[in-house]
Formats: sequence, structure tokens, C-alpha cells
Amino acid sequence: MMVAMLGTRIVLFAAALSLLPLPSSAQDSNEPPFLSEKVSKKELPPLAERIPKTPLVVHPPGGQYGGDIITLVPRPRDIRYISTYAYTRLVGYDRQLQLQPDLIEKFENEDDRVYTFTLREGHRWSDGSPFTAEDFRYYWEDVAQNQDLSPAGPPEFMMADGKPPRFEVIDERTVRYSWDRPNPRFLPQLAGPLDPGIYRASNYLKKFHGKYADKAALEEQAKKNKLKNWAALHNRLDDMKEQTNPDLPTLQPWRVTNTAPATRFIFERNPFYHRVDDQGRQLPYVDRLIMDVAASGLFAAKANAGETDLLFRGLSMNDAPILKAGEKVKGYTTLLWPYARGTELGLYPNLNTTDPVWRALNRDIRYRRALSLGIDRKTLNNALLFGLGVVGNNMVVDESPLFSPELRTLNAEYNPAEASRLLDEIGLTKRNGAGIRLLPDGRELEIIVETDGESTLVVDGLTLIGEFWREIGVRLFVKPQDRTVLRNRSFAGLTVMVAAPGFDNAIPTAIMPPTEYAPMRQDNYAWPKWGQYVETKGKNGEAVDIPEAKRLLELYETWMNTGNRDVQREAWREMLRNHAENQWVIGTISGALQPIVVRDGLHGLPAKALYSWEPTAMIGIYRPDEIYWNKAAGKEASR
Repeated sequence: MMVAMLGTRIVLFAAALSLLPLPSSAQDSNEPPFLSEKVSKKELPPLAERIPKTPLVVHPPGGQYGGDIITLVPRPRDIRYISTYAYTRLVGYDRQLQLQPDLIEKFENEDDRVYTFTLREGHRWSDGSPFTAEDFRYYWEDVAQNQDLSPAGPPEFMMADGKPPRFEVIDERTVRYSWDRPNPRFLPQLAGPLDPGIYRASNYLKKFHGKYADKAALEEQAKKNKLKNWAALHNRLDDMKEQTNPDLPTLQPWRVTNTAPATRFIFERNPFYHRVDDQGRQLPYVDRLIMDVAASGLFAAKANAGETDLLFRGLSMNDAPILKAGEKVKGYTTLLWPYARGTELGLYPNLNTTDPVWRALNRDIRYRRALSLGIDRKTLNNALLFGLGVVGNNMVVDESPLFSPELRTLNAEYNPAEASRLLDEIGLTKRNGAGIRLLPDGRELEIIVETDGESTLVVDGLTLIGEFWREIGVRLFVKPQDRTVLRNRSFAGLTVMVAAPGFDNAIPTAIMPPTEYAPMRQDNYAWPKWGQYVETKGKNGEAVDIPEAKRLLELYETWMNTGNRDVQREAWREMLRNHAENQWVIGTISGALQPIVVRDGLHGLPAKALYSWEPTAMIGIYRPDEIYWNKAAGKEASR
């Protein structure tokens, strides 16, 4: 699962077939019927002229054109997630989590310092305009480094040792980014669930840029749209992620055709999409992706009633019984993919809490271990995951090449006697009449565990943990609240402990940056003020002051400052051991199953695969553009 090292140079090319142009006769005979009328009217060029000379050739098991896929979103804004799971990237992960060229024809990586991208000849945006080096130059010079459009400057992942790259346009199809020091985050960031978009549709956007268009006219246009200035207008229209501008050209398989307010959003196939199958058929197979807005609480019921063709986001393992019950009657299958994250229910003692008594306790490793040893994870697993989950720490899963089985259970076995001994050793020996221990200042050892309340599994799990902890003299009080309020309280140091899922990326490889595993992000509930300090370069928050946590930062720097995969792998392994030994987050159970509802006749997704936000981009690395209807279902699909 690792990218191979070739001396000091890593060179990844597309598969040999993907570099060979298909015969024009094969392309013409494979014109998607959905577009044939526009081609006959000469509103579109024929297929041979629409795809790159070297398209990305994929090898799905014989798909065919046609039909719609209907899915659900809980609110109009959530149509943006198509940019995650459609998963079209400059460089992306394949199913083995190896980086492969996608939009680009090939890339070269010299010691993680110099990256050269070669674009596909003849590649076009969805409006037919050329996709060239100019789109990269426009982003770097006219967007990322324009103070009006990007006041914060270039994105942080493009900085190495605080310095931006040297950007070069080699020719119309070739661009290069160079740093003096390694920047190993660069490619993994491009392959992430959120495309950072280091290119833009320059031909379209220049019409709204003060450098290329009449600034006075743009200011007037911005005023009419109730926007502050031309830059705000440009930023609103330059919306690759949110999908709110149907006029913005895309490189994704489908393009949005309407805007809010609406209860149905229709995405139609991109006529200039760069992927084809080995028979010369242009992807995507399915013509339209339709998103209907519905209350999230009704998702399982609507799927059970047969109102969707494909549904995954918004479903949870608790929905599996009702979904399974409707399969035969309504004609669908419920796939159950393991959700690859560190833990479904993690407890985050706030090491930066402002209360001095709780702060001292949370920072005492004996206390964190005692709380971990006081949890009966097997009972949690049986109650919450039907006994199908995995008990243990907030840790990477078996499928990760960095997995070590002993780290999953280190300090995570159920041992209430040892938990009580550790709490006594700390000095928490006094108890009230109900058997609850007392803090040094006389207060009860009642831990207020705050959560966003969105997951019933988390809330139900906390109720059970409260029963386990009562046996060791600890009381737990659950405090659900709005996620924004919770985050703000955490950032201010007002939380004592938060309950939330664990690591988003629990299937890392050595090439993936361990950012989530070091105290450098304020959205980690265990160390929000440390994260603030790192993110603001010391302007806000608190400097890391626990040696074991400092070591995590040192290991992150070690990973960042080398192109040597062996050194990066060892840095990863030490960070994982550090987490297991220190219990920064108290993990409980993992391996929940993610339901994926697929209507009968819809093919292309594997029966079993890992589901995650990062690195699989939900179902993204399994290529939704390769999903297709069989002939029997084609008519039904277009309802």
C-alpha cells in the first residue's frame, strides 16, 4: 500500500492503457445517448473531440449508459458533498490507497520537494474551454496571492518551513511546484476528501476579476447582488465546492443545473469528462444524479419505502434493521461497510480546561488510564454494535499497514479494581454517602461530558459508561448541545470532557500526514488551546507544556522534513504508541457498519469495502462514475 521509492525520485504514471488514445471510430460509436441530440444539432462536438487525446481508461466490469440515480440530502447546502464522493482529483487514491494521476496524465515527485504535473492533451472543462496550465497559474497568481480574494494568503499545506513554493509554467500542459525543504503533505492534500482546488476555470472567472475586467462595472454588479465588492462577487461565483453556481465550469462527472431555493437538485453528465472505459464509453455511465431534500430523520424510512436509488450519508448502523426489513418488498439491497475511524465513541479529557482542579486531573495519566480501565467495552459493543464491533483504544484499524494489535488494547481492558487503585493513588480517596469520590476542593467527582447530541450511539453509550464508572466512584453527567456551541465552549477552555467520534483517518499509510495525531488543531477536543497556539503561530491559545505531547509535535516535524518513507513510517509508529500509552482520547468501540442502500439493478459498488471520510472520501475511491443500471432497471431509474 506504499508508494515505491525509486532512488531519490518517485515517478507515478497512469496505467499504460490510459496513455493510449482510443480509435476515433470506437469513440464515435460510443456516444452517450443522453448527448446524441446535441451532437447531431452540432451544439456539442462528437465524443472523439470532447475527451482528451489520452483519457484516463478504467476497467469496470462492463457498464452501460443511461438512467438517473436518486439520493437524499437533509438540506440544500449538503449538495456540496458531491464534490467529495464524486472524487475527481488531480491525484487520487486507488482502492489500495496508492496515489494515482487522475485529472492529470502523470506526475513526478523529486524527494517531496519538486512536483511536476503533466496535463492531458485536449482536456476540457464542462463548458468546452481548455483545461491548461493557465488555470493553475490563474489560481496561484491571481487568486491565492491576491490580497482581495485571499486575505490569509496561500493555503497552509502549500507552505514548507513557512515559505510558499516556486511556481513555474513549463508549457501549456506542464506546471511545477518547488520547495527548498520537503513538503510531503502536498500530494495527500490534493487527494483528500475536500479538493483544495489549486486550479481554477480561468476562462470563466477572468470575467469577474478586477485585473482582467472593468473594475467599476464589477463593483456595480457586486452592489446589485448585495455584495461588498468585486472580490466578494468573484468568490461567490468561484464555488467549486459548494455547487451553488451552475455557470461555473467543472471537471467533475456531473454538473449542477439549478440553485436554491429548491427541494430537488439535478446534476447532469459532464460532456467533456476525462474518463472512459476500455470499450471507449465515456463515464459517467449514469446521465443524471438527483438529490431530493428530506428531513434527515426520515432517511431510513424513505429508503425502506423505496424512494431512493442510492443512499449512504445520513444513515447509521441503528437504521440497519429497518432497512433490511424492506429489501425484498421494495427491491433494494443494504450493503454494510465497516466504518474506518478510530472509535465510534471517544472521551476527550480537556487538557486545557480553565478549571484548575479538573485541569490537574485531566493531565494526570493515572486518571486517564483509570477512566479507560473502568469501561466495560464488551458490554458497550454488544449493546451498541450488536457485538459486531471491535473493542479498544482510539486507534488505526487492521487494514492500515501501520496497525499494531497490542496498541488497540493497551490500557483498554476492563479492570475496575486497577482503576480504583489508580484513583486512590492519585489521592481521590474521600467519598460522599453515595460512594462518589470527592475532588481535592470537596466537590463531587462528577464529570460533565458534553456532546453535540447528533449521535444516538454516543448518547446511549455515555449512559452505559456512567453505570460502569459509578462502580469506581465516578459520576457522569451527559450534556448534549448544539455543535457550534460545543466547539466554542471547547475553544474557550470551558469543557471538562467531550464525547465524540475518534480519528477520521484510521487507515493511514506512511505517506499520509499525521496532522490529526499531533496537538496542532483547535478542533481536537483534547487540546483545543494547544491547537490554537499552533494554528495562530503563538498569537492565541497555549504552548504545549506536557513532554509526551511535545514529542508528538516533534514526530510530526520529523515526518514533515523528510522524503524518506522509512523515516516517516517510524514517526507514524511512535505517534500511535504515544497515543495508546497516554490515552489522550479514551477510545471504546469501533467498527460500526455503514449502511449503503442500493436499488436492485444498480451495479458497480463492491459488496464489502471500508467507509470513511478520509481517505476513502465516503464512497469516492470506489468511483461512483462507474456505477450503472442494467437494462431491466434503466427505465425505472429515470422516473
